[in-house]
Amino acid sequence: MNTKRVTNQSATDGGAVMQWMDEQLADPQVRTRVDELLAQMRIDQALEDLRKRCRLTQVQLAQRAGLSQPMIAKLESGQVTNYELRTLVRIAGAMGARVKVSFEPAATARRPKSRKRVAVA
Repeated sequence: MNTKRVTNQSATDGGAVMQWMDEQLADPQVRTRVDELLAQMRIDQALEDLRKRCRLTQVQLAQRAGLSQPMIAKLESGQVTNYELRTLVRIAGAMGARVKVSFEPAATARRPKSRKRVAVA
């Protein structure tokens, strides 16, 4: 990853920052990592938003889900980076919600090569 510093002048110039970001995101490894972090942030925020819509405190949600309040806080703050599906299902169920998992092709994903079958006589 290019670690070029953004100067104070360019940091206040939105165009320069956007150009720098575009340059960084052109690297497939950087793009993949950014996508992973954004997906994680969406889960963190979705959990907190749902809990608040249900008008539950972290303590109340923890009690309903059979978890500790510090665990709920860690999940909502992004301190947990390896979610267990069963934990998410427990939390969702405690709020009367469900978990939806989907698989989508990545923008840079390549399709696996298909094997050609050869007829044997």
